[in-house]
Amino acid sequence: MANLHVSKHPLIQHKLSRLRDIETNPKKFRELVKELACLLAYEATEDLPMTPRDVQTPMAVAHGAEVLDKIGLVPILRAGLGMVEGVWEMMPSAEVWHIGLYRDEKTLRPVQYYNKLPILPTVSVCLILDPMLATGGSAVATVEVLKNWGVARIKFVGLIGAPEGIENLASHHPDVPIFLAAVDDHLNERGYIVPGLGDAGDRQFGTG
Repeated sequence: MANLHVSKHPLIQHKLSRLRDIETNPKKFRELVKELACLLAYEATEDLPMTPRDVQTPMAVAHGAEVLDKIGLVPILRAGLGMVEGVWEMMPSAEVWHIGLYRDEKTLRPVQYYNKLPILPTVSVCLILDPMLATGGSAVATVEVLKNWGVARIKFVGLIGAPEGIENLASHHPDVPIFLAAVDDHLNERGYIVPGLGDAGDRQFGTG
């Protein structure tokens, strides 16, 4: 799948193993989510367009560059919230827009309950942040919202994906690159990724 990017970086794989561990407490879990989000966003933004910029150093003028695009972060509530701070540390000027979706436990389909996007888009690139790409329903719905809003470029950044969710997102939106730390085996009957890490929201906020 051309638009699927699964990181093999040693630091990402090391931190992901600690994240999966059932013994990892919520505080450490949040720290790891933040660190992984930063590392994955670094990989997801390697193709951002740049413009030349000269800067004066203490010694001479250096020929540098700066990013052209204005970037928006779109965490899918609530689990995606934990990824924002990690990306923000690397891109402090990024705007954050929230879209609230929950998964109906009977149908496994997303239900939107919150959307405060302005009438016209204020960014040219959006990174959708959600730790788990399980059924893919929430990701598909969020991409549709952003496309209707008028965003030119959209990328999905998550931690773990299931084949079912990846296929769902890729089939509905083949133009959206998917950046993950791992692709797991399958979904169980409740729509959870196996082996996965459990419920990412509950493990971050201590509500499991």
